[in-house]
Amino acid sequence: MSIRAFAAQQPKGELKAFEYDPGALGDEQVEIAVSHCGICHSDLSMLDNDWGMSAYPLVAGHEVVGTVTAVGSHVATVKPGARVGLGWYSQSCMRCRQCMSGDHNLCPTAEQTIVGRHGGFANKVRAHWAWATPLPEGIDPVKAGPLFCGGLTVFNPLVQFDVRPTHRVGIVGIGGLGHMAVQFANKWGCEVVAFSSSAGKTDEAKRLGAHHVVNSKDDAAMQKIAGTLDLILVTVNVPLNWQAYITALAPKGRLHFVGAVLEPIAVPAMAMIMPQKSLSGSPLGSPVTTADMLAFCARHKIEPVTETFPLTKVNDALAHVRAGKARYRVVLENDLKI
Repeated sequence: MSIRAFAAQQPKGELKAFEYDPGALGDEQVEIAVSHCGICHSDLSMLDNDWGMSAYPLVAGHEVVGTVTAVGSHVATVKPGARVGLGWYSQSCMRCRQCMSGDHNLCPTAEQTIVGRHGGFANKVRAHWAWATPLPEGIDPVKAGPLFCGGLTVFNPLVQFDVRPTHRVGIVGIGGLGHMAVQFANKWGCEVVAFSSSAGKTDEAKRLGAHHVVNSKDDAAMQKIAGTLDLILVTVNVPLNWQAYITALAPKGRLHFVGAVLEPIAVPAMAMIMPQKSLSGSPLGSPVTTADMLAFCARHKIEPVTETFPLTKVNDALAHVRAGKARYRVVLENDLKI
C-alpha cells in the first residue's frame, strides 16, 4: 500500500504530491497514521541540503503525532489505536554500548527520520517501536508534535547535566526552541534569564516563565550579569559574541549548544580553564527521556505556542517559517483523504 506525501525533488524546491511504497512492515516496526506534524528548522536545513546529506525526493517532517495502525510481529509495547509521537530518530540498533546504557540517541548507527528515508509530511510514517512514544493524558495532540524535537532538544540538557532548582539558567534565543526552554527551566525550579536581541519579545518571554530578560546587544546589561549563570542554553543557529556569554557564566558554568551553529566557535582556553567552565552540545534525548519530558509537560501544563496549517498547504507553511513569521512553531494538520 502506497504512502501519500509531499516531497522536494531538489534543494530549495517546491514540495509536490508524492507517493511511495514502503514495502512490508518490519517485525519491530510500527506504522503511524499521521494526524499532525510540526515544522522544525532542521526540516528546512534538510530540504535545502544545508548539511550536505539530503537525498531526493525528500519527504521532511520529524515532529509527528498520530495513531498506530499496524505493528510488526515482534512489537509488544504499543498496539493499534495508540496515539504516539515520533521525533528525529526512528530506529537505533538496540545492541551497541550506547543503546544498552539507555543512550539510544547516541547510537552510532541510529536511523534519523528524514535522513535517507521519508518522514512525516505524509499520511503515514513508520518507525521502530522504541521511538514511537505514547502520549499521556493531558497532552494536546494538536500541539504535541514540536515537543518530539524542539521540546526534547531543550529538555535533555536539564537531565544530562544535573541542573538543580537552585541554578540560574540562561536561554539564548526566544524562538521555536527557546520559548519551550524557558518554560522547562522555570518549571524545573530555576531562575531563568532570557537573552534576546528583540525588545518586542520581553513581555512574552516573561509570560513564558523568564524572570529576567537581557538584551544581548546591550553591553552594559551583559556586563551586569557577568559570572552569574550556571548554564546557558544556546538555541539559535547563528554566530554570536560567544565571549560575552562565556563571561556571563559562573565558575563551573556551562555554555551548551543545541542550535546547529555551522560556523566554528572561537573559545579562549584560559577563559575556560581558570574558572573551570565548559563548552558542550547535545542531540535529542533517549526514548525514556522523551517519555519523562511528556510526563513533565502534562504535570506542569507545558506546551509549545503553535500555528496550524493544513498539510496540503505545506508550501505556504514553509514560506511562513522561512520568513521568520512563525510564533513559535508551525504544525501541519493532515487533511489528505485516506
